[in-house]
Amino acid sequence: MIVPSVPSTRDAVSRLLASPQVVYLDHRKAAAGRSCEWPSWFPEDCRRAVEAAGIHRPWQHQARFAELARAGRHAAMCTATASGKTLAYLLPIMAATASATPVLPQSPTPDRPASLRDSLHRNTALYLAPTKALAHDQERVCCEVGPTDWLVSTLDGDSDEAERRFAREQARYVLTNPDMLHHTVLPSHDRWAGLLGSLRYVVIDEAHRYRGVFGAHVAQIIRRLRRLCRMHGADPVFLLSSATSTNAAEAGARLLGVEKINVVDEDCSPHPGRDVVLWQPAESMSSDATGLVADLADAGLQTICFVASRSLAELISAHAQDRVTSEVQVASYRSGYLPEDRRRIEARLQDGSIRAVVATNALELGVDISGMDAVVIAGYPGRLSAMWQQAGRAGRSGRDALVVLMARENPLDQYLFGHPELLFTSSVESTVLHPDNPYVLGPHLAAAAQEAYLSPTDEEFYGPAFTGMCEMLVAQNVLRRRGNRLFWTRPERAVDAIDLRSAAGKGIDIIDVSTGRVVGVVDEAAADRTVHPGAVYLHQGDQWLVDEYNPTEHHALVHRDLPGYWTQPQSASTVRILQEEKRRDFGPGYVAFGQVELTEQVVGYLRRDEITNDVWDSAALDMPTHTMITQACWWVIPDTVVDDLALDAVHLAGAAHGAEHTAIGLLPMFSPCDRWDVGGVSTVMLPDTGACTIVVHDGQAGGAGFAESGFNKAEEWWHATAVRLAQCGCESGCPACVVSPKCGNANQMLNKAAAAALTAAMDPLA
Repeated sequence: MIVPSVPSTRDAVSRLLASPQVVYLDHRKAAAGRSCEWPSWFPEDCRRAVEAAGIHRPWQHQARFAELARAGRHAAMCTATASGKTLAYLLPIMAATASATPVLPQSPTPDRPASLRDSLHRNTALYLAPTKALAHDQERVCCEVGPTDWLVSTLDGDSDEAERRFAREQARYVLTNPDMLHHTVLPSHDRWAGLLGSLRYVVIDEAHRYRGVFGAHVAQIIRRLRRLCRMHGADPVFLLSSATSTNAAEAGARLLGVEKINVVDEDCSPHPGRDVVLWQPAESMSSDATGLVADLADAGLQTICFVASRSLAELISAHAQDRVTSEVQVASYRSGYLPEDRRRIEARLQDGSIRAVVATNALELGVDISGMDAVVIAGYPGRLSAMWQQAGRAGRSGRDALVVLMARENPLDQYLFGHPELLFTSSVESTVLHPDNPYVLGPHLAAAAQEAYLSPTDEEFYGPAFTGMCEMLVAQNVLRRRGNRLFWTRPERAVDAIDLRSAAGKGIDIIDVSTGRVVGVVDEAAADRTVHPGAVYLHQGDQWLVDEYNPTEHHALVHRDLPGYWTQPQSASTVRILQEEKRRDFGPGYVAFGQVELTEQVVGYLRRDEITNDVWDSAALDMPTHTMITQACWWVIPDTVVDDLALDAVHLAGAAHGAEHTAIGLLPMFSPCDRWDVGGVSTVMLPDTGACTIVVHDGQAGGAGFAESGFNKAEEWWHATAVRLAQCGCESGCPACVVSPKCGNANQMLNKAAAAALTAAMDPLA
């Protein structure tokens, strides 16, 4: 155990290394930074304010990025956490919006014509963050480094009417999020014309977070923003910031809908030494994480522990607080807290009065918590980009950093711990983004038409998919054509039908039957599995039993109870191949990618003991069937392989099912997703292929790009699946190989040995 001492990361690492749970250590040496002079155009009053905050010279990459922005070039900065990305984009923004003598971008270039409002006195900038916490942290940074009279304002769902009026009418730099832009600013753009018409810069922070379906939604919001800014007389420069991205130019151009993004990715800032420890838990991950958090806090190291769920954050923080031997405080941090509670915890982390915090990924982003010495990551977060984002929270104060990554019992964690070089030598995942997803593009075009009629010139913002989608919306009577203009003619707001966090539409309200209070909301796509009649629904530590489920009325009625069991839904899925777009040979069979139609139905549920997980009984349900068209990758297993392995229908079904589960568990290593973003179907004979087929599909209508990314690396993906099945030490299957936490039929019909034989026989890299 670590004993209390003078805060020293090196001492903590030395004691950690004595534990048999440490299976690997990666050490990075400290590096010095390279600075330069302030840009000549940076106003004197802004320079004095920044220097008063203790920053006397910029790093070279900050100045390089600021020069691109000043020249009117869309740009992305991709440097490590704590490398000073915030100051890099604040230099041009302060010059335009904070100085007593505002500095505008340089003379318009041929590809950036002069704005109609270039001569106006008011210049504004907009900052978009994926979370409220990050926007509020940016406000704190602005107060620290900017002139005292700089008019900066946050704008989110917690803002009252006075705060919204200030942001709309007076603020020069408005800090908000895509949700607020989508629901409030753009639909009422006439009220926000002063802000939109004077925008010089738009910052998109943590740009790598905008991927998949959520990224497609945000890409469409950006297109709507650019269109309305142009209408009100502005043409802002977009500045993207990301600590983890390998395809920033391509992904950034897709996100914005522009042809070119300039990228700054050479990091000239200093870096402290850092040790990353891989920890294989002795008992359970939560128990080991509790002990590490308490021990590191007692040793004097300010620590943050990242966990995957809200309940785990509460559990580990409470137990760690009980376990510490000193007077230090351990707190939890997660979504669902009141705004004032979140701000209080953030402030106490800043001043050091909280020694350790156990948090969900709500604190993964760029909230600048100075003084963090150690990071404990309880379970690989599914993506290298997320892991390094979390690891980057340590070492921000210049002291050496300690990162402990703990393994869970699942295929991905166990495979990576057996191949640690994949964590430390691989590039982070590319950002997969498909803005033209018709299930996303169509509703946003309707919203754009309500904001201002659409015309053929809008293809500039939406690209070649624009015309066809408009024709479809007209044919569906969503839009009405008048000449060459398209109008929204309905009384309701088009934006209210768009859920940015999914493509599933309106959510299901969970209502306490005794009080009428809304307890929570679940996505419509997940509601059949979550709030079916008889389900146990968990919310903030409370248990609720579902009395009635009304999907057409978008609500479920529940009452509080302590039933002593939890429920596990059982579902049946079928798949039909609609269009095969790509195919290539794969060992003795082939792998393909294309469009599929999925039909799924929840057919019943199990009641499991909440202590032992033993099955009490099962109950049948008569639930509606759901059909979705999406993208998928599939492997076809020829009959020759089945014959060689001498697998009958039962063993073949167990082999395919097990291989499907293990492959889905490992997909995040090859595609920027987690296992909950995708689904799978396996069958001994799919009519469309005439053979045993294993299908892995995107979980969102229209596709999210994850299955296609997996198809592009199918050989490496399948090989990793075969290796995991061969190397797992269990006898008949476990969560580290074939057992899945999201299996539709409760992990029945699984055969680990047959799955290992099948994947080995099909492995093209063996």
